[in-house]
Amino acid sequence: MRRSSARTRAGSNRNDEMDPIKTRSTNLFARNPKSAPSRSLSSVLLLILGLSFLFLLSYCAFSHSESSFRYRIIVDGGSTGTRVHVFKYRSGRALHFGKEGLASMRVNPGLSAFSEDPVGAGGSVSKLVEFAKGRIPRVCWGETEIRLMATAGLRMLDSEVQERILESCRKVLRNSGFKFMDHWASVITGSDEGVYAWIVANYALGTLGGDPLDTTGIVELGGASAQNAAHDSWKEGLVSGKFGLASQSLQERLRIDPCTPTGYSYSAESLKLPPSSESEKVRYLSTVQTMGNFSACRSAALMLLQKGKESCSHQHCDMGSTFIPYLRGNFLATENFYHTSKFFGLRPKAYLSKLITAGQEFCGEDWLRLKEKYVSHNEEDLLRYCFSSAYIVALLHDSLGIALDDERVKVANQVGSIPLDWALGAFILQTTADADIQNHNWIATIFSGGNLS
Repeated sequence: MRRSSARTRAGSNRNDEMDPIKTRSTNLFARNPKSAPSRSLSSVLLLILGLSFLFLLSYCAFSHSESSFRYRIIVDGGSTGTRVHVFKYRSGRALHFGKEGLASMRVNPGLSAFSEDPVGAGGSVSKLVEFAKGRIPRVCWGETEIRLMATAGLRMLDSEVQERILESCRKVLRNSGFKFMDHWASVITGSDEGVYAWIVANYALGTLGGDPLDTTGIVELGGASAQNAAHDSWKEGLVSGKFGLASQSLQERLRIDPCTPTGYSYSAESLKLPPSSESEKVRYLSTVQTMGNFSACRSAALMLLQKGKESCSHQHCDMGSTFIPYLRGNFLATENFYHTSKFFGLRPKAYLSKLITAGQEFCGEDWLRLKEKYVSHNEEDLLRYCFSSAYIVALLHDSLGIALDDERVKVANQVGSIPLDWALGAFILQTTADADIQNHNWIATIFSGGNLS
């Protein structure tokens, strides 16, 4: 309608075209004044009909455009929080998202926090379902799939507890109005997460569906749960005496923690001491001394990574009993690689040597000074950066043999405007399984044994 009016106004300034029309109208009106109202009314009716027709055409085009979109929902059951991802897309030879094609919402805590109250897990998911309903037209609910994929937080719980939490979530999802099947709410493996991250990275880079040898690899440290698990393993080893630096004092053996800045004092809760009397806890805590040292912490992290190496059944095992082929081509290091690098302000390329320098400086600093310097940071998160920096170097350089100046490995959290979120990779793989997008037959072949049924 705006376009039609604009044309009329533009034409009104062109007197050579408009004058004959004015003259003709005036003559007709003068010859037969009685017929003028009838003809004017007819003109108005024709104009209304024409505008109505244009409106209907525009409405139908808009409706067709909207109806061509499809929706899919993935609930990421992480360890520290649960996030819903709502995908709005068109399928065909390629996936096309609208301007609002990706929407998400997160609630805290994670599903694993409901181990003592499984029913509460369903309540947290119901909030996410309501968010999804607000992003999807009601007429599309019945054909929109919703899946819940729980990760490391739930993996660390007993299978019986896992199932009670999942069943609580299933009750909510069954009554959500969306398309749901019970086995669509499950705990996925760490390998699944890695595969999904690889898919979204190569989708973003434009290499998904091409020659597999041209794809980019993923080195993933995992989310907060994986990093915390490694740090907790270190603390458990420190308590048991398996890890840490031994120092014999005049009175009793000290346990020196090189992965925690000097000046930090552990509590019984933070060190997760086994049940004992208060006096025993106080005595034990007095034997733990924090003395941040990057090199010593790096050695301790390497010990963690090599745990179980004696069980290696391959010609060589780079990490514990796990065989890892020689790394070729380019790689993206995501998740905590990115977050640690961002904290230290490191550039995404060839950052390992700079990470060592940053880690040495951080680990060697006094804890009180660190708290003053990073006053806006959560204390618990801040405490982990010494271990995190040492762990990354021990993994990439000491275990996988990546050179300190190797530019094949780049740190990233997104490519262009596309976040490197494994949930998006899971969505892409699920959609590919439903329709042959960009002829990605080889993807379906490689991952046909997955849990996407």
